[in-house]
Amino acid sequence: MAREFTQKDIEIFNKLAPELQGNIISPQGHQYLFLMRPVSHRLARSSEDFKERLLRLTDDELEYLVDLALKAQEDIRGLDEDMYTFFEVIDERVPHRLAVLKDFLGIMG
Repeated sequence: MAREFTQKDIEIFNKLAPELQGNIISPQGHQYLFLMRPVSHRLARSSEDFKERLLRLTDDELEYLVDLALKAQEDIRGLDEDMYTFFEVIDERVPHRLAVLKDFLGIMG
């Protein structure tokens, strides 16, 4: 069962994917399960584009995404190579959260 997006989730998703104009339903007809994965896999043209989208978010919103990841409500490993782009943005903007996230994911360094 998909989690219900909160108003905050929808606001973040709209910042990450403004071209969807608030549509949180996938082309297959179900609500997206995560905020970042559809942006990474379907919308961002490159890791640089994905990074630019992440940089639209406030520090509080980035911390919120980390919190979702720590509750297993955001799939960081599913971002594939964009996982490292996410780490880069977290390290730049909210560096105190990176070690906790990497530890949770079992990633050294």
